[in-house]
Amino acid sequence: MSYPEPRYFGETGEHSGVFDLSGDRQPDLTMGEGGTQVHYLATGGSTNGAYGLYRWEMGPRPSGPGPHFHRTMTESFYVLSGTIRLYNGDKWADGRPGDFLFLPEGGVHSFRNESGEPASMLILFTPGAPRERYFEELAEIATTGRQLTPDEWTELYLRHDQYMV
Repeated sequence: MSYPEPRYFGETGEHSGVFDLSGDRQPDLTMGEGGTQVHYLATGGSTNGAYGLYRWEMGPRPSGPGPHFHRTMTESFYVLSGTIRLYNGDKWADGRPGDFLFLPEGGVHSFRNESGEPASMLILFTPGAPRERYFEELAEIATTGRQLTPDEWTELYLRHDQYMV
């Protein structure tokens, strides 16, 4: 594998790093009765489309999406605390702190917290797709109790590059 094409063409480099030293900040989003809290650590908008990084803090109630895949982005999971069931398209495994799962474009995957205890992980998307709007739509549906038809779910998923299997 070779390095990608250059994206920066300056001669001396820039002093352009961005700190976020608010490790105890409030979540950007809380999703549904399960109480999953989502922290937008770095969005595609803030990384010039390079990646999106989210801290996903799941409550003790069972939660997580069904098996699905993406056509336009990779997705990776890094377990920070607790036990999170990870699915790689072939089998489920209990992910514990330090465990990692990478899915290339088209890789069927899922995750669930079925432990009865809180659990947290980092989710990384490359390139940095606008996942925030998708998460916010799911939170709004869960919060209001709105019932979607199968066609409405399909439209929502397709609009956000999520193909259920």
